[in-house]
Amino acid sequence: MEITALTTYLIAITLLTITPGVDTMLVIRNTARGGWRDGALSSLGICSGLFVHATISAVGISMILLQAAWAFSVLKLAGAGYLVWLGICSWRKVLRRESFEVVNGMSPGDFRFRRSLREGFLSNVLNPKTAVFYMAFLPQFINPAHSALIQSLMLAGLHFVIAMIWQCLLALMVKQLKSWLQRPKVNQWFDGVTGTVMIALGLRVAA
Repeated sequence: MEITALTTYLIAITLLTITPGVDTMLVIRNTARGGWRDGALSSLGICSGLFVHATISAVGISMILLQAAWAFSVLKLAGAGYLVWLGICSWRKVLRRESFEVVNGMSPGDFRFRRSLREGFLSNVLNPKTAVFYMAFLPQFINPAHSALIQSLMLAGLHFVIAMIWQCLLALMVKQLKSWLQRPKVNQWFDGVTGTVMIALGLRVAA
C-alpha cells in the first residue's frame, strides 16, 4: 500500500476509534464495574471482532448483505437487541440498588474474564456501524493483484492496535475515578446513565 493511502486509512480509522459510540460506552461501563482488567479485556473482545468484519468484507459477503435488505436488517436488529439488553442489565442493578463492596481494592464478583471478552466481542460483531464501515471503506485500500483476505486482515490488524491503545488508555482514565464511582449513589447514577445510553443507542440502531 502506498504511503498516501496508508496515511489516509490510519487517519480515518483513528477518527472512527476515538469517536464516542457503543465501544466507548462499553469500555467505560465495564471498567467502572470491574476495574482496568475488565475494561482492557472488553477492549480485546471488541478489537478481536474487527477481524470478523474484515473477513466478511474480504470474501464478498458484504455485497450479499448490501443487496439483500433482509440480511442486513437481521444484523441490524441483532445488534440493536444486544445493546438494549446491556442497557437493561445496567438498569436492573439500579433497581435492585446494588452497590460495590470493596474488598482488598476489588469488588467481589465484579470481574469475569469470559464475560468481559464475550461482551466486547458481541458488541463489536453485532454493531452494524462497524460492519457498514468495513464493507464500504476497506475495499478502497485492497490491491486486486494480491490476496484480498490477507490485506483485509492486515488493515484490521492496524485498526486493532490503534483501538486497543485508545480503549486501554480510556480504561486507565476511568480507573483513576473508580474510588469515586464506587460510592453507592454515584455508582447507581452511573449505571442509570450508561444503561439509558445503551438502550438509546440500541433503539437508534433499530430505527
